[in-house]
Amino acid sequence: MKKVILIIAGFFLLSSAAVAQKLGYVDTEYILNQIPEYKAAKSELDKNSADWQKEIEAKYAEIDKLYKAYQAEQILLTDDLRKKRENEIINREKEAKDLQKQRFGVDGDLFKKRMELVKPIQDKVYTAVKTVAEKAGIAIIFDKASDMMMLYANPKYDKSDDVLVFLGYNKTKGK
Repeated sequence: MKKVILIIAGFFLLSSAAVAQKLGYVDTEYILNQIPEYKAAKSELDKNSADWQKEIEAKYAEIDKLYKAYQAEQILLTDDLRKKRENEIINREKEAKDLQKQRFGVDGDLFKKRMELVKPIQDKVYTAVKTVAEKAGIAIIFDKASDMMMLYANPKYDKSDDVLVFLGYNKTKGK
């Protein structure tokens, strides 16, 4: 209970310090949609994504066709032929899933393409946000487009270490 009270007190300390600072916000979605290079990059990503999705859907349609043919002929097939067809279907499904992962997975083609096309534009926007904030003497800039995420904060207003000390910790070791 004592720690909760200390945390709340620390929060109020930080809140009262932040009130005196200049705050601002931007809407990165709006900004990006005003940049022609971003629109072109987004269009290219959408096209690639649609093409890759069609490629994957074609693979699954082919698998479905093989499975239906197998079901229709299953009774007439020998055990060896049945096993061979089942393995072929299983292998095709694995290939389709692997392709889907390759295209849309965490480090897949879509992610790499997005990093190649969109990240440089986003980096330019974030650099511009920082420059504008510094010139205007703004301590913190939030992004309206992403649930009020903080895009920029002047490091001189970072009170994280002060809160840790207030809670009885220091930044190199625990309590």
